[in-house]
Amino acid sequence: MRVVLVTNGMTRAGAEVQLMAVARALRRRGDEVGLLSILPNEAFVDELAALGVPAVRCSLRRGMRAVSAMSDGIRVLRSWQPDAVVSFLFQPDMLARVAGTVTGVPVVISSIRNERFGGWGRDRITRLTDRLCTVTTTNSHLAAEALVRRRVVPRHRMVVVPNGVDLDAFGPAAAGRQGTREEMGVADGRFLWLAAGRLEPQKDYPTLLRAMARCAGAGHDAVLRVAGQGPLRQSLEDLAARLGVSERVRFLGLRTDVPDLLAAADAVVLASAWEGLPNIVLEAMAARRPVVASRVGGVPELVTDGVTGRMVTPVRPEELAGAMSEVMAMSEADRLAMGAHARQVVADRFSIDAATAQWCALLDERVAGRPRRRPDRGPMSVAVLAGRRWGR
Repeated sequence: MRVVLVTNGMTRAGAEVQLMAVARALRRRGDEVGLLSILPNEAFVDELAALGVPAVRCSLRRGMRAVSAMSDGIRVLRSWQPDAVVSFLFQPDMLARVAGTVTGVPVVISSIRNERFGGWGRDRITRLTDRLCTVTTTNSHLAAEALVRRRVVPRHRMVVVPNGVDLDAFGPAAAGRQGTREEMGVADGRFLWLAAGRLEPQKDYPTLLRAMARCAGAGHDAVLRVAGQGPLRQSLEDLAARLGVSERVRFLGLRTDVPDLLAAADAVVLASAWEGLPNIVLEAMAARRPVVASRVGGVPELVTDGVTGRMVTPVRPEELAGAMSEVMAMSEADRLAMGAHARQVVADRFSIDAATAQWCALLDERVAGRPRRRPDRGPMSVAVLAGRRWGR
């Protein structure tokens, strides 16, 4: 089988981490895989090359970004002639649907990674182009229900494929815990909360900062470290200063050592206003860390309140602060027990092997019986967009 993966650009964000896992799984079983990205690839570049996955980037000519991306997408798919295209996120979904239809790709699988992905306009466009794809996936049952309820995707054309996490990457790492805490400026004895994700409205960091201010006011010796980058960093740093928690809060920027950060943390907090199936919650649970998270998206499918963590109403800083205070007041033994329950949930239901097996089965099912592309088709070459910018 020849599969083309379409993405905005490979980063360390949750969607691209999952897409990379699909690429690995397909290559392990001998399938051909190519990558088409709209934006530059910032991560996994060397690994893609080592896997033998050609990576091509759209040219995005000034004043004609959408048209040039679509033109390049059509050119790539016409040259590579895949049996299936899998796209993650809105812009790649639209490119794959239109370019896949124009070039006659037998199977086009779209993937919506969030219960909300840009407002009514994007909902409408996704609804109107639904018939241009074979099936649409999302990563949680609750997110799927929200999409069906808004009539973005018909129920019979929606498939849930949960995110997965590599348990081996989040094993015991106590030996490096102290060094990571020191690097982040966290003194012994201080309770370390970790948050991770793009500094964008979805993650609702203002609510988290206000909750931290309440925790500080209640006398908790706690600090917060935030891994992630995004356009709101300066405004969030300004808000932390106004709330008087600048000494307790540090924004770490983009980090690629999330397992080490989790090993250093005492607990993880997610204050999102909306979600799909958040990777950071899965990773925290795999690392045996209690989680305090807002009750949005697929979070209730992961966290059992009082057993593997705490859930709170979104955009309620007082409620979030109360749940965080409860976790900080627990004994270390109780937090460890909560973390052990959390890891078992991931092992039972959300392993990366289980997730990629579902992706492979979905592709096999949808491609089976479809007209196959020419057996003598040429190789997938990065020179397909010769004379234009490609690769990274």
